[in-house]
Amino acid sequence: MIHKRSKFFSRSNRKPVSGVRVAPVNNRRQLAAFIRLPWRLYAQDPLWVPPLKLERRLHFSSLNPYFDHSRWQGWIAWKGDRPVGRISAQVDELHRRHYAVRSGHFGFLECENNPDAMRALVTASESWLAQYQTEVITGPFNFSINQECGLLVDGFDTPPAIMMPHNHQWYAELLEQQGYSAAKDLYAYWINPDFAIPRVMQNLVDRYGKSVRLRGLNRKQFKQELETLRGIYNDAWSGNWGFVPFTREEFAELGTSLRLFVPDDFIRIAEYQGEPVAFIAGLPNLNEVLRELDGNLFPSGLFKLIRALRRRRIRTGRIPLMGVRKALQNTPLGIALAFLVIHDVRQPIIARGITGVEMSWILEDNQGMRSILERIGSRLYKTYRIYRKQL
Repeated sequence: MIHKRSKFFSRSNRKPVSGVRVAPVNNRRQLAAFIRLPWRLYAQDPLWVPPLKLERRLHFSSLNPYFDHSRWQGWIAWKGDRPVGRISAQVDELHRRHYAVRSGHFGFLECENNPDAMRALVTASESWLAQYQTEVITGPFNFSINQECGLLVDGFDTPPAIMMPHNHQWYAELLEQQGYSAAKDLYAYWINPDFAIPRVMQNLVDRYGKSVRLRGLNRKQFKQELETLRGIYNDAWSGNWGFVPFTREEFAELGTSLRLFVPDDFIRIAEYQGEPVAFIAGLPNLNEVLRELDGNLFPSGLFKLIRALRRRRIRTGRIPLMGVRKALQNTPLGIALAFLVIHDVRQPIIARGITGVEMSWILEDNQGMRSILERIGSRLYKTYRIYRKQL
């Protein structure tokens, strides 16, 4: 189901720009075309991983709890009868309240190497956002910073990890031609989980290890465990650039995916003096299987995913979530907690035959986390960029 038209959708087409016509996404048929567009744009790109079509439809439906505090509009750029690009614009009231600014965002950006198409798409999204008195635009966010975000600007030679974006190399230049500039870079690091423990890490583990209790996820108390993780995450990330807190409903939706596809021992929680103060969550890199499904979960896609997990056929992973309580950050205990949860999760990861893990994403100015990752031998291998424009 598409969200309420009266709240989210524009009815008019934009005038053609140099033969490019931009049409709003107003119904299911147009939404299906919006979702399908990447299949055409990446037909010759062996690194692109098709998303699950069912998951994308749910993402745009009223079942997505993001829409409890947000509204969006999508457009498709057409040249004749050929779709050549797409974009979304969204207004997140939670973001506006958190930062006390009339912010707006764009996302789901795809475009042929065609400056006219990019200009037409950006113009459509900016005009819609202006109706909501938007002062500053950032993106791409699909839909928020807590979901898939950023434009790939470096690291085009490897496929994306699960829940990370991938795009053509010309996107950045076309977007910058429309007056957008870098707001923040997000880094992805790569590491062999069987790394040698550095001396500083071992010293901290020896010093604090006996006073910290490390445990896995208690599936019998799943809802309570999710709230524990959400509380740590929202506190740990609260001072970071672009932070928007996860709502209970949004984190519960994320938890549904964790419950289905993440082994319990891939989530590790650290307790200090009886209180949960840090955690880490690992994911098998399902993209290894998704690239074979071409977006189709049925009739056999779900079986292939489950079989790959059970037979431990997936050889790479990703760490998408990690946090240490804000009060402990930049203290010896806080650094030790980061080392301890990383060390604790790598054993089950190795046991499942995973030989490479992406740690992502990390803010460019998060020197503390970057230092920890570099100390354990990880290497920066991809850069994603959030762009900004003042209206």
